[in-house]
This record gives sequence, C-alpha cells and structure tokens, in this order.
Amino acid sequence: MATNKGYIMGVQIRSKDVKLSDNNKALIESAVEGFRKYSLDITSVNVMVKTEKKGISVEFDIRIAHNEPVIINQSDEDLETAIDLASERTLKALRRLHTKIVDHGKMSIKDLEALDS
Repeated sequence: MATNKGYIMGVQIRSKDVKLSDNNKALIESAVEGFRKYSLDITSVNVMVKTEKKGISVEFDIRIAHNEPVIINQSDEDLETAIDLASERTLKALRRLHTKIVDHGKMSIKDLEALDS
C-alpha cells in the first residue's frame, strides 16, 4: 500500500469577527503548502483567525497521522504579521518533529561500540 508523503488531506480556514481578503487567504494557503516539505502524513490543517483584545490571533491546528497534533497560536496587531509568525513557528515545530522521527531509527556511536565488543 503506497502512502503519499507530504500530502495534506484537508485545509479548513475559519475566521471569527475578521474579514479575510483574498490576499490573506492566499498567504495562509501558501503557508500550509510549505508544511508539505517535511513529508509528514498531515491529515488535516485547521486555521482559525479571530480578533482579541490586543489585535488578531491566528491558530494553526495540524493533525498528523500516528502523532500528537501540532497546535500553534500567535497574536499580533497586524493580520499578515500574525500569519507569518505563526507559519514560521509551525514550520519550526514540524521540522523538529520530522527530525525526531528520522533520528529515531538511527543508532548512536555508543550503541555501535557496544555491538563491536
């Protein structure tokens, strides 16, 4: 059975008390496309944009098969800045998860030395 690594099943963008322009939606969609480069089995991405007391909050809720979800919240006074910062933080979390998964199968030098003995 072949799997599509890097494929994202569903992307849902919701906004509460905020009107998203086509430019903002395109910015969010391009950020979500950037999540594919780590070849994780992302089953869904939910993006919630809402107003808060001190600006706008952006939340990326990323569901990954066989792993805990990655949830990133970012607030800022400017919507585009909040999207960019949340996207950067999400990429950092996904990169760390990818490294953890890839490095999990590798043996350390101490383990190799123990096998030689």
